[in-house]
Order: sequence, then C-alpha cells, then structure tokens
Amino acid sequence: MNQQRHPSVGTPDKKENQLSSILTAAGIFVLNTLSRIPLSLLYAFSNFIYFFVYRIFGYRKQVVRENLHNAFPQKKDEELKVIEKSFFKHLSRLIVEIFKMRTISARELGKRVTFKNLEVVQNYIKRGQSILLCSPHYGNYEWGVMALGLHVKARIYTIYKPLSNKRFDKWFYQIRHRFGNELVPMRNTLRALKESEKETSIFCFANDQAPPKQESHYWLNFLNQPTSFHLGVEKIAQRTKRPVFYSAIRCTRSGYYEVEFIPLCLQPEVAGDKEITKTFARQLADILTTEPPYWLWSHRRWKHRPESPLLLSS
Repeated sequence: MNQQRHPSVGTPDKKENQLSSILTAAGIFVLNTLSRIPLSLLYAFSNFIYFFVYRIFGYRKQVVRENLHNAFPQKKDEELKVIEKSFFKHLSRLIVEIFKMRTISARELGKRVTFKNLEVVQNYIKRGQSILLCSPHYGNYEWGVMALGLHVKARIYTIYKPLSNKRFDKWFYQIRHRFGNELVPMRNTLRALKESEKETSIFCFANDQAPPKQESHYWLNFLNQPTSFHLGVEKIAQRTKRPVFYSAIRCTRSGYYEVEFIPLCLQPEVAGDKEITKTFARQLADILTTEPPYWLWSHRRWKHRPESPLLLSS
C-alpha cells in the first residue's frame, strides 16, 4: 500500500523562509522611508518609541534594572529609576539616529559630531603610523566612527559582529560604509590586519561587551562586580605595535556629540601585563559613574561569572 505524503510535510521551512523574506523586505522599506524624514521629526517620533519600548513592552527593563542595581549599589532606588528612564529615552533617540544614517549628509553629520582633539589622531596618520581605536557602546558610537571617516586620510576598518539576517546585515553594511569606512567581521580581523599592513589605517573595536563564556578568561572588578573582558585589542596592539586610543563620546545636548581621543597605550610593545585592558576598563568606568544613561545597559553584560574568585584581577 502506497503511503500518501501529508501536504504539509517539507513545506513549513519554505513558507517560513518566504514570510521571513517578505518581512525583511518590508522592514528595510520602512527603514529607508523613515531615514528620509528630517531629524527634528524623527526625534519627536522617538517619544512614541520610548512610550512603546519602555511603557508598553518593557523591552529588557528587568535586565537594565538589574544591571544598574548591581553597578551602583550605593544609589537609592529613586536615583536608579531616573537613570533607567534616561537610558530608555536615549535608546529611543539612538534608534532614530541609526535610521537616519541611511541618508544623513556629511554636512549634517559634521555638525552633530565634533572632535575635541582630532589632531592627536591626525598627527599619527600624517606620519604614516596606523593606530587602534577602542570605541565602547556609549553615546552614538555609530555616528562617532562614521564621522571620523570625514576627517582623516586613512582607511578606517570597523570590526563588527554580522547579523544573522543577511539582508539586514547588508543594509547595515551599506549605511556604515557610506563615507568610506570598511567593515570587517570579527572572525576576519587578523586577515584584514595582515592585508592592510602596508597602508595607514585605523582599526576600530567596540570591546566593552561580554565575551562568549568559552573566551571569558580575564576578569576585572568593574562597576562593583566580576566582569570578563576581551583581550583581542591588547594582543593585536602588542603584535602590531600600534598605539591604542580610547574614543570618549559625550552627549553635549540632544542629538549632538563630542568625541575626545584619550591615549590608552602609546607603546604597547613595552606595556605591562593587561595594562591596555585595565586602562580601558578604568576609562569606561569613569564615564559610566559620572554620566551613566548613555551606555547600552540593555546588554546582558554580566551573564557569565568566574568559576573562582581567584580569577579576578585587581
């Protein structure tokens, strides 16, 4: 007797892929449409985003609340609540600013992102010296790196983690690449360094997020709790002898940012053990202590814990 095949067998994946493709195309169309709206109106729209993200859906509200409570145990609940709300308002503005990256002009971007001491970087570039730049997820880190490409005559490589959705990943690549910056997937970092070693370049890293558990080998007491840090920048700096700078991005007023370049280590080949990583952590902790709302508190930064207190470095 021939066994009949159920008509649904083998079809859900195809239907699911088709639906996903349609939703992705619709999402990109909406993003492109929103990007053509003036920033003044987008900022007004960000109030609606804040209402739905924070008030209605409570997007990662518990994660944010727990992170703030553990990072600032000395603060009262009322103070933490103010920071929490300020963070979600900043996140809502950041979302529309990322939308705008698709069409923002060089002139508009240049007005909204200024550099306090750009000559610090330019002096190295003029001498043909490549550098490394650490830019945490603070302020509008996307605009900061994007605007840098308007001012320096060097190839800028941004190390990033590709999105699982290839079409959205391509969309983000295109908007980040608009003013000449190159994007390099994390897994291709060493290859890109090798291929670009004969040109003057800036490699930009956002190394403030949590490493995978299997790569969480170095721990610091950061914001009152054990915190694992990536060591990739430190290893690359020592191998290539490139000076390392911290990109301190501050929000001067709504929609406007100032970037200051702070030396982390100018001679990494003679630096002490983990000196670059420790200095980076101190710089980040300083700004989070004084102006906490502008960091990505919704990230599960402390999802891993050291297996032993003995692993915690001072």
